[in-house]
Amino acid sequence: MRGVHPSKDITGSDGSELAGKKIVLCITGSVAAYRAIDMARLLMRRGADVHAVMSQSTASTLLHADMMEWATGNEVVTKLTGRLEHVALADYDMSDLVIVYPCTANTIGKAASGIDDTPVTSVLSVALGSKIPVIIAPTMHEAMYGNEFIQQNVERLKKRATFVEPTMEEGKAKVAEPEDMLRAAIAVLGKGGPLAGMKILISAGSTAEQIDPIRVITNASSGKMGAAIAREAEGMGAQVTLVYGHGTETPTASKVIRVGTGDEMRDAVLTELKKGPDVVIMAAAVADFKPASRSAKKLDTRSGGIKLPLVPTKKIVDEIKKMDRDVFLVAFKADYNVSDSALVDKAFNKLKECNADLVVANDLGRKGSAAGSDTAEVFIVDGKKRVSHIPESSKQQVASKLLNLVVQKLKHN
Repeated sequence: MRGVHPSKDITGSDGSELAGKKIVLCITGSVAAYRAIDMARLLMRRGADVHAVMSQSTASTLLHADMMEWATGNEVVTKLTGRLEHVALADYDMSDLVIVYPCTANTIGKAASGIDDTPVTSVLSVALGSKIPVIIAPTMHEAMYGNEFIQQNVERLKKRATFVEPTMEEGKAKVAEPEDMLRAAIAVLGKGGPLAGMKILISAGSTAEQIDPIRVITNASSGKMGAAIAREAEGMGAQVTLVYGHGTETPTASKVIRVGTGDEMRDAVLTELKKGPDVVIMAAAVADFKPASRSAKKLDTRSGGIKLPLVPTKKIVDEIKKMDRDVFLVAFKADYNVSDSALVDKAFNKLKECNADLVVANDLGRKGSAAGSDTAEVFIVDGKKRVSHIPESSKQQVASKLLNLVVQKLKHN
């Protein structure tokens, strides 16, 4: 016997921001109810234990309870019995978070008026009294959402709950994307995390140096590692500023600064450094060279080959400790097809050059660690040349382990 529902095998597969957190997912009678399946699975992949609640009418017409039991691996509440399910889930310290996704105008009105005549509204009534955090994702026709009485109910609930606003499309107030809800959940639950109250500055992505108005010199960095660190840091309670160049990720953080060139990244990082972050993580892959001069016109390839003098770009990481010697600095070192010992030696040399506290080294020539991949194998080296090896793992898992190591180092500083 397994002892654990097979659907829970995905728990923590994408990160640990919600590890150990019990989340109640309330589903109301909207045609968008099916999206709760994706919502539950996203929460679980970040470590959460999800318990679904819906009314019998919702389960019989919109989303069968068996689907949510499959999605969460937990029994679904569709009616209240002598087991007092609403109290068991939402009383003091019984759960960490209640999410209403999707939430109809009817449920908003009932919750704002203290009416509890369905499993969902009963759970909300208890949670609002026990001070468990609540996140609500409204969905309805756009005209309904503009109804002043519905808005009054929304404003009343905002005094106690977090709202993730809908998107207005095709005359509908469409429920927020599951990814937006995930970020809201991580932000709400991260307020008491191990990095709570700390400010972290992260650089991520590549930079591009102009050859002419159209062509650039750049590299293959996807920005996935830096973006994963930013997400994980916010999940651990930090206030994150992300300086993001080019990449395949949609950057998310408390503050995102978009840049294009190495000079723009340098200016942004040094400007933010003056605001006194506690930790700086330089995960960006800044182009090492740029053209000595930029052509004002597009170069004509029909005229034959060209000579393109290159000059090195400034090493931003070398300037961090010179400006703020007390900041905790994490640098990155990438190489290609080298041995473990050579990679560690190069990382340690870089640590000494830029006076970093940690250097994260990776070999882009190894299986699963190529630029743009979703996984990486890294070696984290400290000032005493102690090495923490993380075998091939998802970049979110690498980010989590890196930040936990940062927390340990900060405690002993």
